[in-house]
Amino acid sequence: MRALLQRVQQAKVVVDDQITGEIGTGLLVFLGIAKEDNLDIGKKLLDKIFKYRIFDDEQGKMGWNVAQAQGGVLLVSQFTLMAQTQKGLRPDFGPAMPPNEAKALYEQLVEYAKSQYPQVETGIFAADMKVHLVNDGPVTFNLEVN
Repeated sequence: MRALLQRVQQAKVVVDDQITGEIGTGLLVFLGIAKEDNLDIGKKLLDKIFKYRIFDDEQGKMGWNVAQAQGGVLLVSQFTLMAQTQKGLRPDFGPAMPPNEAKALYEQLVEYAKSQYPQVETGIFAADMKVHLVNDGPVTFNLEVN
């Protein structure tokens, strides 16, 4: 499982001209699910995301997590994060979990995230999403667990 975190001043997901999720200051999290992933791996990754210290503290250093910064979390499924790109000129999505399985796991992860943190918004799995964001910094991290 792989997550791309972006510290944002604001972010939203739009599907068919409707906002499906929106936050102010916080984390935009793109989540890629691999074939071998499961709920335990996902919980481990989400726990790390919620504790990851990438917000400025009183000293202006990255010492606060999203809760300490009183931020929101926008969780967006993104199978393209699992692409193999080392060879050729076209991404290979073979490592990604098949859509039906990935959707079920993603929904479980959203439920878990909302049980762990009160300010979680989402996109819509497999929809044609338009993601709008103002990256703060820019600050972007790639997190993986297995």
